[in-house]
Amino acid sequence: MYLDLFDRNPYGTNCWLLAADGADQAVAIDPGFDPDAVRALLDREGKRLAAVLLTHAHLDHAGSAGTFAGDSPVYVHADDRSAFDDYARWGGSGETDLDRVRDLRTFVEGDRFDLGGYSIEVWHTPGHTPGSSCFRVTGEVVLFSGDLVFAGTIGRSDFANSDPAAMVTSLGRFLTLPDDVRVLPGHGPETSVGRERAGNPYLREAP
Repeated sequence: MYLDLFDRNPYGTNCWLLAADGADQAVAIDPGFDPDAVRALLDREGKRLAAVLLTHAHLDHAGSAGTFAGDSPVYVHADDRSAFDDYARWGGSGETDLDRVRDLRTFVEGDRFDLGGYSIEVWHTPGHTPGSSCFRVTGEVVLFSGDLVFAGTIGRSDFANSDPAAMVTSLGRFLTLPDDVRVLPGHGPETSVGRERAGNPYLREAP
């Protein structure tokens, strides 16, 4: 597995680059900042961009997705699609809009993508935003958790379009995963389901 991380931005948002060993294409997850620097990581490894997957449409995860992707497709959950039409009205803070995306596509729960040499399954985990999603890599014990779960904490559910009750349900779903699943979050260091099950105080109220 080729896996790289870009997190040099004001929010410490993680952009993950994923490709199977030997694959010439890679998937970018949440390229919110500095498209040139993220592109340089791919170029260094001789990888071409297959697509961009967004865990959700907040500015720090999706802001530069359009510029970075160019003609490559950008995928976001259907419930967050409207952020690309009117970010402020959708629930985004501030006056900055998301970059224009040339090829914007949507996904829903259970969709699978064959990208970068992997099959990637969509887990719709709303709460942080209506369309917040995680990506589970088939055949690998890896989950890209977006802003659902971080090491020792969880994502916020107090934004204008958040849903605290849905967040609790989504956290319960997270806890159905085996303990050895690697969790690659939207912010902060890597963790695992077992580590969060044992020590994350915010998961105690999950069903």
